[in-house]
Amino acid sequence: MKFKFLFIFLFSLFFSFSQEQYNVYFDSNKFELTDREDYKLQSWISDNRNNKIVAIHGFTDEDGTTSFNDSLAQKRVNTIFNVVKGQIKIREDFKTISFGENFNQSKNKAENRRVTIYYILEKDLARESEILGIKGEPEAVEEIPKPEINYPEKMIFENPNGTKDEFKLDVEFMKKVGNSVVGEKLKLDNLEFQVNTFAITKESRGKLYELLLVLQNNPQLKIEIQGHLCCMPVDRYDLSTKRAKAIYSFLVSNQIYPGRLSYKGFGSSQPIYSLPEKNEEQRAANRRVEIVIVAN
Repeated sequence: MKFKFLFIFLFSLFFSFSQEQYNVYFDSNKFELTDREDYKLQSWISDNRNNKIVAIHGFTDEDGTTSFNDSLAQKRVNTIFNVVKGQIKIREDFKTISFGENFNQSKNKAENRRVTIYYILEKDLARESEILGIKGEPEAVEEIPKPEINYPEKMIFENPNGTKDEFKLDVEFMKKVGNSVVGEKLKLDNLEFQVNTFAITKESRGKLYELLLVLQNNPQLKIEIQGHLCCMPVDRYDLSTKRAKAIYSFLVSNQIYPGRLSYKGFGSSQPIYSLPEKNEEQRAANRRVEIVIVAN
């Protein structure tokens, strides 16, 4: 009885002090994530890497026995926990609660088929115990080590006509990007465009997939794509921006959340070698695309 009273007390304090929450919705009688909700959840994780989950609650709207609905709600909670663990900080004593259908339901039944994640913003973590109504020393947060990622050494791309192209991938580059620090700038070597256009050459497609694989395997990673030109002092056609945008568009078309990406063109304003360049080697060095690590 004392435990139950204490839990209700803490629960009421939590809701009175902290309103940060995120809802994940499910299809009727299902506990698996839809592709749309999975994509949205991964985007939320990426944006909240430094925040902290303190509770996960499951709900249902289905007609059926109470035991069935309680079980379904718990399975939904388990699904979400298995997705977020290892990717975002979670209290060791966090609560996973299955309300089933025993709550004040919305008239819109789809809104009741959900799991709600309650969390504290990074800026409020120093007040975590106060927010949760817990007395004593603040809980020590264990840093989550990055898992070792085994990147493939090649990528096979199937063309619309049925032919296949094979691209060798730079595994060391992918690891370097994944382990980079905020503010670090990295050049995308071997990324070429057709002359005076923003069309990426066929031979450079592998470099795009390297960047895509790194972003897919490091959901907290955010980058800015920066385009640079050689030779001409004025970028009359804004080609450097268009080239950076071409890479941005490729990543977004492959389901990378746009909020993790930005792009910018600098023309020839930041050359490695002074203009006019003395030879093709210098022109090639100035004609480049770089990424800057915004978050990791």
